[in-house]
Amino acid sequence: MESAKQKVSNIASAAKEKIHIAKAKAEEGAEQATVRTKEGKEIAKEVRKVKEAEAKAELHGDKARHAAKKLEAKQAGHHIPGMGVVTGTGQHIPVTTGHQTFGGAGNIPPSSATHTHPQPYNKHI
Repeated sequence: MESAKQKVSNIASAAKEKIHIAKAKAEEGAEQATVRTKEGKEIAKEVRKVKEAEAKAELHGDKARHAAKKLEAKQAGHHIPGMGVVTGTGQHIPVTTGHQTFGGAGNIPPSSATHTHPQPYNKHI
């Protein structure tokens, strides 16, 4: 679902970029029509190039924000065993089992106190 939202948002941002570029070209044409000197026409051309670059930079920023939203939605609410739930905003919610809370500061589950070696690392969590 988030992939579809990201694609639609990217398409909308690309359309917005095209509008900004077309607007810059129209403004350049209007400026060149009123300006008589070669230097004035060069300035109008450079202004158009700056506006096009700004539109492209805005498009890339929008795409980065869309990708971040997708990633945040993908990671929202993932449970880390023994540690609690990590929300999409990065907040940690401890898991409560009975009367004892695990995952809070200073709380060590009783089963981990008997282990003398570190737990195996699972890269898929």
